[in-house]
Amino acid sequence: MRILSISSGKVAPLFGDHHPNYKTVASGIRKYPISHLGNPAAVEITRLGVKGDQQADLSVHGGIEKAIYVYPAEHYTFWNELLTRETKSPVELQYGAIGENFTIEGLLETKTYVGDIMKIGDLEFSIIKLREPCFKFNAIMGYKGAAKAMLQSGFSGWYLRVNQVGFLNAGADIQLIPGRQEISIAAQNNALLNRNQQKNLWE
Repeated sequence: MRILSISSGKVAPLFGDHHPNYKTVASGIRKYPISHLGNPAAVEITRLGVKGDQQADLSVHGGIEKAIYVYPAEHYTFWNELLTRETKSPVELQYGAIGENFTIEGLLETKTYVGDIMKIGDLEFSIIKLREPCFKFNAIMGYKGAAKAMLQSGFSGWYLRVNQVGFLNAGADIQLIPGRQEISIAAQNNALLNRNQQKNLWE
């Protein structure tokens, strides 16, 4: 298990016809790699996440309890194939495109539990909860069904709290230290999918 990419982004206007009430909205969902295997630069990680990274709506992203968004690289094939089919043009997403800060390999939602500890290099993080997709994800993907596809696939990724700050670079190994393992990220996603108010959210 290791980090393949560390990404950051700034708040900027996000355009699209993916919500009935908004033609444009501020968002920090656009993330770009600042450390990757080809250039594993050291990146400062603070209590609030990747230094310099921004979020527009701190009620749903960012802050101490959602400082870092992690996404498995294994899911990128799913998104490339889905978006290529739905947009009818070739899609090859780059790491950070899902809005994640850490793109990782070797660890999935089914094996990740709330309360587990991720040790990466000299840093330590607590797994807090899944990422819940919204209309901004539809807009960034250019596909109105993207948020629904994330929920239905279970390919949500998860948020981390930063327990130990410092510097981190792409290529660093990940050690998972199990907690009580009462609910996995996959189980959280399944519960969200089955809530009545979620079933037709993006119909």
